[in-house]
Amino acid sequence: MTTTMIDSVTMFRRDLKHALRYPVMTISGIGTAVLFLLLFVGVFGNALGADFLPAGAGRYIDYVAPGVILMAAGTGTAATAIKINQDMLEGIIARLRTMSIARMSVLTGQVIGSLVRTLLSGILVVLVAVALGFRPSATPVEYLAAFGVFAMLTFALTWMAVAFGLATKTVAGANSLTLILQFLPLISSAFLPTDSMPAGVAWFAEHQPYTPIIETLRGLLMGSGIGDSAWWALAWCVVLAAGGFFWSRALYNRPRGA
Repeated sequence: MTTTMIDSVTMFRRDLKHALRYPVMTISGIGTAVLFLLLFVGVFGNALGADFLPAGAGRYIDYVAPGVILMAAGTGTAATAIKINQDMLEGIIARLRTMSIARMSVLTGQVIGSLVRTLLSGILVVLVAVALGFRPSATPVEYLAAFGVFAMLTFALTWMAVAFGLATKTVAGANSLTLILQFLPLISSAFLPTDSMPAGVAWFAEHQPYTPIIETLRGLLMGSGIGDSAWWALAWCVVLAAGGFFWSRALYNRPRGA
């Protein structure tokens, strides 16, 4: 193993111990996605499914569950941004910079930890959805592809969350920036088809990152058509991951006090 890998694993173990000691943020991320699932399926499901889904689209829970599963990737970013910001404010990152370790391992360890936590959170959300009646019809290969889509989005959003944590001066500021990632699915095809929305809202929903990713996951799990959504999903994830990584690296390597 290279020095960077060894140091990254060490930072991952630190992140894991911290998450086990303070599980509230992880539980909160899971709870938010589950709450939306219960709200839209249990409270609004019958009305939304009857009024807005096209004929033959199936049950509303089968339509909405893929979008809520992906919401778990967004809600998990709050814990990452807050932990990074706390390490900055408490001087922990400043001390780690002076140690003989690979510089980026401090951030990659956090990313690995967040990725593992969020993947587990996504599995729990799937189990809740199944308990509520979600019945995917995917093949084993499609399940693997669906897991890959979720992991790809989680990786991309995690790097954005790391950048948010490094860019802000307060914990509240770091948490507030992640609200964009957490609630952007509300203006997407997660809960309603975009063609049921007003023209301006529909245009935004169709061209924002979450919609093609949701459509790809929905197509894989429910056996519906994907079209070119998979390519757009891949492109958005690459853009977000690269943007988050390079932004985080620039912020982490900036001179102290800058």
